[in-house]
Amino acid sequence: MKTHFTKIFRVNARKIFILSCAVLALFPGTLSAQIYDVIDVVAASRDKLAGCEGPYRFEDVARTPAPKGYSPFYISHYGRHGSRYAWNSATYTVLKKVLDAAASSNSLTERGRELYEDFNDFYFEPLVNTGDLTDLGMEQHMEIARIMCEDFPEVFKDGGKVFAMASTSQRAIVSMNAFTVSLQKHAPKLDVAMNSLHTNLLYTNSTGAPREIAEYYEGEVRIPESTVDFRDRMTDYDAILGKLFTDRGFLEEIGGRREFVYELFSLWAGYHNYCDGDWLEDIFTKDQLLKLWEAENYAVYAGHSRNRYRMIPLLMDIITQADEAVKTGEYKGHFRFGHDTVVNAICPLLNINGSGFEPDKAEDVKYWFQNYDTPKAANIQFVLYRSKKNPEILFKLLRNGSEATLPQLKPVSGPYYRWEDFKTWAASVFEAHPRISR
Repeated sequence: MKTHFTKIFRVNARKIFILSCAVLALFPGTLSAQIYDVIDVVAASRDKLAGCEGPYRFEDVARTPAPKGYSPFYISHYGRHGSRYAWNSATYTVLKKVLDAAASSNSLTERGRELYEDFNDFYFEPLVNTGDLTDLGMEQHMEIARIMCEDFPEVFKDGGKVFAMASTSQRAIVSMNAFTVSLQKHAPKLDVAMNSLHTNLLYTNSTGAPREIAEYYEGEVRIPESTVDFRDRMTDYDAILGKLFTDRGFLEEIGGRREFVYELFSLWAGYHNYCDGDWLEDIFTKDQLLKLWEAENYAVYAGHSRNRYRMIPLLMDIITQADEAVKTGEYKGHFRFGHDTVVNAICPLLNINGSGFEPDKAEDVKYWFQNYDTPKAANIQFVLYRSKKNPEILFKLLRNGSEATLPQLKPVSGPYYRWEDFKTWAASVFEAHPRISR
């Protein structure tokens, strides 16, 4: 298997740019179609309010039949790890520090005292397991693999090779193992190989790649406002803190109200990944949750989407490995396992569902980027199709199992696109954003 690129798609950038503009002209509603009441969508779902901390949502989705004569033969996949404990121990240590200080100074309300006691009973096991995959996380990946085998039996039924790689984090490795065990259970003829090498971090977690192999590319993404300023504009800290504390002066001395509120929101958003109880559900009002979600959604956009051009090696790997599968038929799938930082950057790079748009105002980000589309075990899948009567390779793109659009491309039918059109568009991206350093 190839693990590095020295040359890819030399094309005339001007011609590609003109082609891309012509294709976009075929979709005049692309930009306006994104504007809808996202807040109503979020308000209707606890899991969506949780954003990137929410568990995977298995939903019934429509399947558009492939064009006549076409059958799937190969799948390229990137998946986020499944449900885990909080990724950062600060979610537990900051809350512990603040609640202990408030208890010591007799500054807790009745609800604050309940939270203090419940948290003391709760926090130790999650703290020790910070970042680790949970049983739910394994179950999510096993089910995703099962559904894949059920939806695309033509790809796997006759066997063949598949290759999986994971970032070097425990949660990504265990997710990969759960997925591949399930894949082999439901497609026993497959020959499965896997690794979690640091040298493959360019494709599994490029922003976390070692300095020796890290790559950077030309291109900047507009970030309209600092995340701190937007959080402070959106959040009524006093209303939230007043439910828990009778005196809040001490907060500024031990870390500040912003850090406490957003770590508390992070705990609220993620604790159902490893805890069945509902002991935090009355902490915030619905209006407070919606404001916290929008601020967090913007923070994720600002932190992750700005790295979209660092996903170019992953895009190259997707194309290179798929082309090899088209040519030889040896591999039936390539599966990569990593993190939300990758999913939230590769999706705007690919412009999935128009997410490559760059809003001018922080308030408008929610119309183009929704962090709830990257729950635990979030995934994107390129499913390639071929026909015995037509040499053109087609593909469709799935995001979390739902058929997705690529507005910069003209579809053949429904969500099905020409593979060569996608490669031509990708070549224009590579030309426009050359590598500048390693």
